Amino acid sequence: MAMQQHHRLYGIAACAAAGTIWGCGFYFGKIALREISVGHMVLYRFLFACVVMVPIAMRHKLRLTRNEWLLLLVSSFLGVPLQFLTQFYGLSMTTVSHASLMVGTLPVLLAIGAALFAHERVDTVGWLALIGSAIGAALIALGARHATAGGGPTLAGDLLVILSMFIALFWILLNKRLMRHHNPVVITALGIFCGTAMLLPWVLPHDGLLPLHLSLRCWAALAASGILCTATTTLLWNYGLTQVPASFAGVFLNLEPLVGSLLGVALLSDHLGPSAWLGGILILATAIALTTRPQSHVEEERMLA
Repeated sequence: MAMQQHHRLYGIAACAAAGTIWGCGFYFGKIALREISVGHMVLYRFLFACVVMVPIAMRHKLRLTRNEWLLLLVSSFLGVPLQFLTQFYGLSMTTVSHASLMVGTLPVLLAIGAALFAHERVDTVGWLALIGSAIGAALIALGARHATAGGGPTLAGDLLVILSMFIALFWILLNKRLMRHHNPVVITALGIFCGTAMLLPWVLPHDGLLPLHLSLRCWAALAASGILCTATTTLLWNYGLTQVPASFAGVFLNLEPLVGSLLGVALLSDHLGPSAWLGGILILATAIALTTRPQSHVEEERMLA
């Protein structure tokens, strides 16, 4: 029992760390997008991530069935080219703060998906809190319609980020199914390798060869995006999912919009209107409500075991 509790705490810490570091992803992405296209930025991000994953993957052997390989390829397509290209095209049309706060919709989608597909239970308090998070995201998106200044938030950009969250939902659930029977580290590495390979047929014909003459600031942002915000966070997140239910892990995704929006306001001079501030506060409040319940996930842990 004590050992299970320790593993659960490690899982919580891993998910919390992943959510916090993920919050820097839009900030680094926005810096890189000042010099390169969306496609080039995403491809560079995953090439840097692959550099980290190669030695990790070489230390483990993995045997997958034909159906599992198919599942991995589908998951890789959803999780890398489809999700990230959609997400960062959205970022290119909105602000870091708005894009970050839109990520607050993912815990809602994850809880619904976990209940429908993974048979995890979410209690009444959890549903109410997650619905509140969705309302907060809606307030932020509606506020973007009134932005007229160049470089400000747009409804189209915010909606593309929300669409990428729907895609991320299925990536998370498919990965969780694979990691029930296989090493999460290797599944993560293979997913990144396959997803990066799938980026090439789109990015190179569409955007051309990768540019090499970039500023040091851009290279640093790309490296941080790949090494920290992709490789490190995905490893932490996938490990956390093996220790706690997906609906509970989703709570820590609320750290991403909080960190990202603060970085946007503090470092990029993003402006949040009254509805965006209200929506952000609502998202944060639901995260606190979910994480401070005294008997939040006892039944879910039994179902996960």
